[in-house]
Amino acid sequence: MKKIFTFTILGGLLIVLLTSITEIPPLGEEKNPAYNEVSEYYVNESAQDTGAQNIIAAIITDYRAFDTLGETTVLFTGIAAVTAMIGVSHDKGKKEDQEHHG
Repeated sequence: MKKIFTFTILGGLLIVLLTSITEIPPLGEEKNPAYNEVSEYYVNESAQDTGAQNIIAAIITDYRAFDTLGETTVLFTGIAAVTAMIGVSHDKGKKEDQEHHG
């Protein structure tokens, strides 16, 4: 009974997924959600709004500064966690070697 329920749920999700995929507009079509007024505004007004010569730098540092700060924070936190774990495992290995040889 549990397997039938699981397959029914998975089948329903598959149908929803396939139906959604058929509704996505083709890449490059103007109805595509990626082509909206925000990107046009960035291209047309970024030099005037920010004074930056480079559109990409203007978008990253002025329009999306908080988003970039958040991404940088996540990356820094991940690097700090990995570094801390490497240090802990390295210290643990030294202690085990001292106990066996000491």
